[in-house]
Amino acid sequence: MNIIITGGSNGIGKQTALHLAHDSKNNILITGRRNETLSKVSEDAPSKNIRYLSIDLRELHKNPDQFRSGVEKIFSSVDVLINNAGTLVNRKFVETTEDQAREMMEVNFFAPMIIIKSLIPLMSANSHIVNISSMGGYQGSAKFPGLSYYSASKAALACITECLAGELNEKKIFVNCLALGSAGTEMLEKAFPGYKAPVTAEEMGKFVADFAINGGRVFNGKILPVSLTTP
Repeated sequence: MNIIITGGSNGIGKQTALHLAHDSKNNILITGRRNETLSKVSEDAPSKNIRYLSIDLRELHKNPDQFRSGVEKIFSSVDVLINNAGTLVNRKFVETTEDQAREMMEVNFFAPMIIIKSLIPLMSANSHIVNISSMGGYQGSAKFPGLSYYSASKAALACITECLAGELNEKKIFVNCLALGSAGTEMLEKAFPGYKAPVTAEEMGKFVADFAINGGRVFNGKILPVSLTTP
């Protein structure tokens, strides 16, 4: 399978890539902003089947074709897309700057949409798109002060998952969303210093990897909570 994972240089994205790399039949492309961290993940791949593309999703809207052109240098088709990249600023609503709010919407929502739109021509029947949302964006879940814009951006990603599943149904491209609870990542530690997550990034990465490969067989257009606790 040809698999793309955004935000694959650390945290859950990295662990997802490394788990998928145990199958030598998988060809994996990870993205991130820093070549040095991406190359380290590539070197750690057990089957040496992880390649990488350095790209800044904050700026993707300025050149929407950039992502696809980079992918096409490596893959001629895409079987699985995992929109994992995200950014979070833990700050009260009234204190969040417009630039911070827009950056979260850009990375967490608009960039995944640009990526999906650009890659649809490369995806055939039974391809699977997995959008990584958050319990903060899951309707009815407990919400936390400081995560208003982050949660809203992830809620938008969850909602459009349902919409895209309907629009891509004729192409038999499956679209699902995982609303993750807290896992031990650098982003969580930065947002909630000292908080001990009940799930490690490695455990969550394994779950995401398995779902990306098998979830499209039994789910489509679903927003699935994956959480022991929130945040």
